[in-house]
Amino acid sequence: MAQTPGLTSHPQYPNLGIVDHPLVADKLGRVRDAATPNKEFRELCTELATLLAWPATADLAVTETHVATPLAWATAKSVTSVPLLVPILRAGLGLVPGFFALMPQATVAHVGIYRDPDTLEAVPYYLNLPDHLHGRRVFILDPMLATGASALACTALLAERGADIEDIRFVCLIAAPEGLRALFGAHPQLRAFTCAVDRHLNDHGYIIPGLGDAGDRLFGAGAGRVPETAVRAARRKS
Repeated sequence: MAQTPGLTSHPQYPNLGIVDHPLVADKLGRVRDAATPNKEFRELCTELATLLAWPATADLAVTETHVATPLAWATAKSVTSVPLLVPILRAGLGLVPGFFALMPQATVAHVGIYRDPDTLEAVPYYLNLPDHLHGRRVFILDPMLATGASALACTALLAERGADIEDIRFVCLIAAPEGLRALFGAHPQLRAFTCAVDRHLNDHGYIIPGLGDAGDRLFGAGAGRVPETAVRAARRKS
């Protein structure tokens, strides 16, 4: 990975960029703080996503063009193709506004994946993706990379639609060593960006020290832990 100011690489994973900046460190500390209220937590996630989007989009292809200033013609550049944001529901939605702040032209697709509380395996339950993703730059957004199961499941769904692994960027606020091993063990050519690599996962698959349940802190705990699909709803009513 080419060196970018404020971005450091990981000794084990050269394709992992860690954003090393005083503003990121300050905001990340406030995100981790259990006393931070939900409204501030959402705002901080947006701000951190914007700071992550800066290095994550540094190699977007651009096309040279010309624009008319009030005084003369000037050369300019525009992003060649429309990037695709893929937040992993539900917590990934908290990073979308930060990317929109830099890329208002981006489009958003959604992938719903929940983690089975017993097996810790990723279970897809919702999919809304374009049919053809070959040659498209895709940003997977999820506040945390814990076991890596959700990231791998989402990557597989994108690959089924033709996405090239080299065109996928995984973006998270914090990552666990276990998730990094799983993600880069399966896709060493994939590129990822984070604010910090934490110590480890506990027995329940939560990142330590982490920041708690990002979905609950973004949107509240009332939605329940396991999404109810149409199949599960039918079984419950029978």
